[in-house]
Formats: sequence, structure tokens, C-alpha cells
Amino acid sequence: MLRRLHPHQPESFAFTPANLAWAKGQISKYPEGRQASAIIPLLWRAQEQEGWLSRPAIEYVADMLGMAYIRALEVATFYFMFQLQPVGSVAHVQICGTTSCMICGAEELISVCKELIAKTPHTLSADGKFSWEEVECMGACANAPMAQIGKDYYEDLTAEKLRDLIGRFSKGEVPVPGPQNGRYASEPSGGLTSLKEFESGRKQYNASAQLAVDIRDTVKRIDGTEVPLLTPWLGKPAKATPAKGVQAEPKPGAGAVADATGMTVQEAKASSKGKPKQDGNAPNATPAATPEAKAPGQAGGIKPAALSAPKDGKADDLKLIVGIGPKLEALCNRLGFFHFDQIANWTEGEVAWVDENLEGFKGRVTRDKWVVQARVLANGGTVAEAEAAAKAQV
Repeated sequence: MLRRLHPHQPESFAFTPANLAWAKGQISKYPEGRQASAIIPLLWRAQEQEGWLSRPAIEYVADMLGMAYIRALEVATFYFMFQLQPVGSVAHVQICGTTSCMICGAEELISVCKELIAKTPHTLSADGKFSWEEVECMGACANAPMAQIGKDYYEDLTAEKLRDLIGRFSKGEVPVPGPQNGRYASEPSGGLTSLKEFESGRKQYNASAQLAVDIRDTVKRIDGTEVPLLTPWLGKPAKATPAKGVQAEPKPGAGAVADATGMTVQEAKASSKGKPKQDGNAPNATPAATPEAKAPGQAGGIKPAALSAPKDGKADDLKLIVGIGPKLEALCNRLGFFHFDQIANWTEGEVAWVDENLEGFKGRVTRDKWVVQARVLANGGTVAEAEAAAKAQV
């Protein structure tokens, strides 16, 4: 199927502060220079925020990740999980029409969608609340027929049950997802015939449905007000910031090597009504002021001694430290750190301060053992020796 951007596009897109914090947390999963790996979760969060993926949203995410717009567009148009046209304000209903569901009554579910929502897929209902489409197998064959509504599975459906679900959604209710015929999960419809001991102590709903109920994040759009935006790989929740925009990766120049594979990308100067405006946090903006040092004993440690400029006018190539890339080097320079011997002399408290103030890269000093590497490099050692020393440290 040919997938194109919708002919009518909004003027702009921006993550809410909470979603922006979540997005930065996702980016932090990946090493410097590999931020593009976060493209799918960021596009998904943009879609959850607005309901569908517009061109401004795709370009906004591309700018966050330093990607050419065409590369982000390739991802958005390849995966059918991304909706490229407006969907219902309450829910988009995806009916599985593959073999198991088809045999068990999917065509009757589609008839209900045609009757209650619209005669054709990807068409908004008269009240704008719903849209629908038929999709390929979603892997819930034991609970056929089924539909994905929002991000949840509603299984063991009949035409009557789907009609009731749509009615309840329309009234503002959020029915519990999962099997709709009384089954707990995907056990035989007549009940368990073995492993019955697992029935004791189980929660009210199966794991997927219970999670949806517990975090209250099902068909509703995520705005960060109810759902904790956890970033467990950082060891704490992500904190929303009141930033107006995002701090994007520098765009690779035309023909410049983009990554270790040798792939090159365009500068992607494509103009669009939805292209994010420049501001204090956007690409090419004036660097933000250096964070204030915290007093000894306060959370975050003590700011190390900083320089206003590199000694003798020439900074060390901090990118020789494994884990530091061009953006992180520029951030270190803005904080007043230009030389290996500066980093090599950081105390535990100073490491804690830098870890806390590396916006978008918190915890990198400790994770990549900068101090150990810097000591080797400051003494004339090689990158390989510095990396080996870091790996040897427990």
C-alpha cells in the first residue's frame, strides 16, 4: 500500500514538557552518535500526543535526533503502526482480519465499524470521535476475533460486544482491555485443565490488562499528567522541564560521514510550515548559561574548577574519551572543561556535579569512567590504553 502524508497539515508540533523529558530519557539509552536509534519510540510518543503523525511532528523528531527529514519519513511511512492521517479523537479501532479472526467473526466486527463509525476505513465518524481500519495478524489468535483500540487488545469479541465497547468509549468510559467473554487470558474457553495452582494469588486481570488498569494509560492520549514517565536506565524518573523547544543534535553536513557504517546524509534543509522555530533550546541557538555550582553537601556535588577558555588557546580532543562525542564535547567546553588533566583530577563530589549537569547525558561521567580514561590520556597514553583501563576498573 502506498502511504503518503495527509494533504492537510497542522502549522507546527512540539512535545509537551513531560513528553519532552520522556523523549530525552529515551535518547539517553543510546551511546553518543547513535541517537537516531530512538526514532521509533519518539515517533510513537508524538503520535500518542496528537493521535496521528503529521509532517511537523516527523520533522520535529528528526531535528531532535539530528536526522535528515527523509530518513525519519522513511520510518514513519514504512511501519503501519504510524497513522499518517487524522484519527478519531477518542479512539482508532484496528480490526484483525487475518485467518483466525476471520474464521471467528472478524467480518461481523468490520460491519459494526462500517455501521457505527464510517463506511470506509481511515475515515472519521460523523462526530469525529472514531476511525477504524482492518489490519493483519496481531498475534492474539487464541482469543479471536480481536481488535486493538488505542494501544490495548480487546479480545474474544462479538459484534454485540464491539458495539457496546464503542458506545462506552463514546460516553467517556475506558472499558478494561483483554478478553471480553470472562476468560482470564488465553486459557481454554472451558477453563484450565492443568496448572490450576496458578489460579491462586493471581491479580484481578491478566498482566497486560492489569498494567493498563493500574497506570490508567489505555485509549487516552499520554500527556504526562497521570502516567509516571520512568527512565529506569537512569535510575530515576525523568523530570519535565519548561523548555520551549529541544536541544537537537547537530545536523551532519552534506556528504559528511554520519556513523561508523560510512553512511552519509543530506543536510536536509527542507522548509515546512511545521518546521520548529529557533529558540533558546533549538539548533544553532546561543548556548545556555553555565549551571551554577552547588554548595558542598548539597545534592549534585560540587562544581569542578572551570576555565573560561582552553589553555594556550588549544583544547584537548575530548572525543578521545570513549563515550564523548561532538555534542558532549561541546557541552563540556561550555561548562569550562577543555583538557584531560581537568577531568583526571575530578573528585567524587565533582564527578557527581558533572553527572547531574550534563543535560541530556546525565550519568555519563560515571558510566563511561571518564576520570580513569582522562588520567591515561593526560599522561600520554593511547585511546586503546585508556579504554582498557576503564574496562579494568570495577
